[in-house]
Amino acid sequence: MTRLTIRDIQKLKDKGDRIAMLTAYDATSAFLAEAAGAPMLLVGDSLGMVVQGHQSTIPVTLEHIIYHARIVMRVTTSALVVGDMPFMTYKTSIEQAMTGAARLMQETGVEAVKVEGGETIAPTIERLVQAGIPVMAHIGLTPQSVNQFGGFRVQGKDRDTAAQLICDAKAIEDAGAFAVVLELIPAPLAKEITGMLKIPTIGIGAGPDCSGQVQVFHDLLGLYPSFGPRHARQYANAGEIIQQALASYVQDVKGGAFPTAAQSSTMNEDIIAELHQRGEKPCE
Repeated sequence: MTRLTIRDIQKLKDKGDRIAMLTAYDATSAFLAEAAGAPMLLVGDSLGMVVQGHQSTIPVTLEHIIYHARIVMRVTTSALVVGDMPFMTYKTSIEQAMTGAARLMQETGVEAVKVEGGETIAPTIERLVQAGIPVMAHIGLTPQSVNQFGGFRVQGKDRDTAAQLICDAKAIEDAGAFAVVLELIPAPLAKEITGMLKIPTIGIGAGPDCSGQVQVFHDLLGLYPSFGPRHARQYANAGEIIQQALASYVQDVKGGAFPTAAQSSTMNEDIIAELHQRGEKPCE
């Protein structure tokens, strides 16, 4: 099966088809997300929080993304897979960004990379695109700058910050980005940006009027029942179901109810009896 390309994603936007994007970090999440029909998968640096257990995405390295992206690419066949460029792997210089993006694409096979930032990162996006690297941009709440924002806060609520996000969106489209993630910005602002851009907008906490949506795999499935960001809808309480199943296993082992004959193999027990009769010690 042929993988979708950035042109296919643009066609979805042009036809008015909403684009459902999911994060994927391993063989299980990637296989299930693609089988569910998601046309785009993001190997996101959110793995730092939902896989590695950190409080932010900042500790994630390029090597981590490469490792997980290889797995995702290995088990998928049709979805367009985007790999995140982690914290400080593309902002020191354009040369640094080129080197990192080249590694990510060459060593994993992902079809595009994602970078955070607006006007300030536009020259880097332009150079990457000129080099043949498809780029998805990301503006609004950019998680790699969470310390600067003072937490995971909605962006663009006042006149100046809203105007800046509009300028950011236009700059990254002009630079050649094929799509842009709009994270945690007011729905009316996301609608305005979506209406002025030709490229798809992919919202997360940005209201219903974006060209598509992206959500974290673990959030949708309730794998962390105590964590439920406002922008996510929990479609299943899989975390509780899994915990209950594992607790049942633990109790069955303790009580001797598992394993049974159904989970065991048999042999000719005469062999054991013969060994006993001979007093043989096979290891001597």
